[in-house]
Amino acid sequence: MDGLKLYNYRTIEKLVSKREGETRLGEKISFIENLEEISKSNAKFVLFGIPEDIGIRANHGKPGASKAWEACLNSFLNIQENEFTNAENILLLGEIDCKTEMQKATNIDNEDPNYYTKLGDLVEKIDEKVSFLVEKIVAAGKTPIIIGGGHNNAFGNIKGTSKAIKKPLNILNIDAHTDLRKLEHRHSGNGFSFAQREGFLGKYAIFGLHKNYTPQYIFDEIKSVSNIKFHLFEDLILQTHQGKMAAFNSQLEFINKQPFGLELDCDAIINFPSSAQSPSGFALNMVRNFLQLTSEEKNCKYLHICEAAPSSTSPVQVGKALSFFITDFIKEPYK
Repeated sequence: MDGLKLYNYRTIEKLVSKREGETRLGEKISFIENLEEISKSNAKFVLFGIPEDIGIRANHGKPGASKAWEACLNSFLNIQENEFTNAENILLLGEIDCKTEMQKATNIDNEDPNYYTKLGDLVEKIDEKVSFLVEKIVAAGKTPIIIGGGHNNAFGNIKGTSKAIKKPLNILNIDAHTDLRKLEHRHSGNGFSFAQREGFLGKYAIFGLHKNYTPQYIFDEIKSVSNIKFHLFEDLILQTHQGKMAAFNSQLEFINKQPFGLELDCDAIINFPSSAQSPSGFALNMVRNFLQLTSEEKNCKYLHICEAAPSSTSPVQVGKALSFFITDFIKEPYK
């Protein structure tokens, strides 16, 4: 596939810190030589990255999400391979090749009156790559785990999965924002708007929405339809742990009777290095609970973790957090 960089063991070997008597995940994880081999793999989960932040910039946001995939790999490949992590269940596919688009984005003069529109054109190119790949993976009976990039990539995830299952896809989005902004140029704030317009989005649940950063026109729109439900973060602040989990369960029950995708925007996590980092949000361990709960749902078709933006001082912590999220989602039952 054009636009996909397939990995093999030589690609990641230098990232794996070997130690006598121990086995790292990177030493046991599987690879393929071409996309046609996906369906032949015994792995249930297919992991790949999207190293871009063009959609975030096109949404007037802070860059940095392009580095999340690298931070994740450095940590994830060095997890201990044991009875709970089970590398045999994971296929490491590689990454969407975004180098051309990232270079073109860098070369656009930010004083250009069409700056954001031109960035949006590049986002559309990445949309095509993401949707094609996700469709291939889901059609092969596997579950994609997609790391990195902005929330613009939700559109490609939804489109690709919807085409694979041949019907609209439900979504549960753990997010401080709806990403239902206007249908202007493509960016990280309107992935769900475009998915809805194109008929790929079924029911849509937003969990942890911040009232301070949601325009009134969006509240008006989502209150006028029956296929969208939201839970404000402010309504959860004083809830007990059990109360928060019950609220999350209610959102799951809204979408889980049919195939659905799980979107996790790291902006929803308190003080997490992300494109729109916030001093208010879910605790990281609470998000881990949400992922563990969702992992038990047979209709969950993919996991997308986006908007993480590691700084020069936080790549290790961001990488560890993303790795925890992945292993929570693919957890093996206790033996």
